[in-house]
Amino acid sequence: MSRRRQIYEGKAKILYEGPEPGTIIQYFKDDATAFNAQKKGTISGKGVLNNRISEHLFTLLGGIGVPTHFIRRLNMREQLVRQVEIVPIEVVVRNVVAGSLAKRFGLEEGTTLPRTILEYYYKDDALGDPLVTDEHISAFGWATQDEMHDIADMAIRVNDFMAGLFAGVGIRLVDFKLEFGRLYDQEFSRIILADEISPDGCRLWDAQTNEKLDKDRFRRDLGNVIESYTEVARRLGIMKEMPTVIQGGIH
Repeated sequence: MSRRRQIYEGKAKILYEGPEPGTIIQYFKDDATAFNAQKKGTISGKGVLNNRISEHLFTLLGGIGVPTHFIRRLNMREQLVRQVEIVPIEVVVRNVVAGSLAKRFGLEEGTTLPRTILEYYYKDDALGDPLVTDEHISAFGWATQDEMHDIADMAIRVNDFMAGLFAGVGIRLVDFKLEFGRLYDQEFSRIILADEISPDGCRLWDAQTNEKLDKDRFRRDLGNVIESYTEVARRLGIMKEMPTVIQGGIH
């Protein structure tokens, strides 16, 4: 078997050249980082769980008409996706006060927001992914106004769907991160949902107890990280194939 060509390695995933033009293989690692990679660790089995959870959510979103880069899962750690040009903006969708929002405005964590808030961050690790406005995005040419309208509309649609989905399994969708990409067809492009959706990039709290079921358990040294990710997968009904693969914890 010929060696695959690695295209990119990030904090949680490795991208390889796909089997056909316009495709990428996305490999989910067990590596965990927090605070712009100042804190690092390994969570055994995290990549397996994130692959399955992201597959599940992207499949459901595709089913309601949200265009995504997801094609199919290849194995326990890899999925085949469409190659896109990533828009260098992280979109954070906030339903409940948590994390940096609480710190910036002196708000009590756990307070339900009066309306969903969209925040945009420029993807640059060296700069610490700074918070930016629509004006910055337009002025610096990171995305057009039409693209940002599509991104905002899609982010709200994803939030509406996922908030209901998680509420149905007793989980409060506090906030989450999305990334988008341009899918090209000759000289034309359209915006589609890319990257992943998993407990790595979402804040998920138990609806009754507010117990954290996401990467904040790693960020805040709360322990039971893999158990919490497993609980999310269990509630979503996607645990049938994988109980023996996800043993372990933080090393």
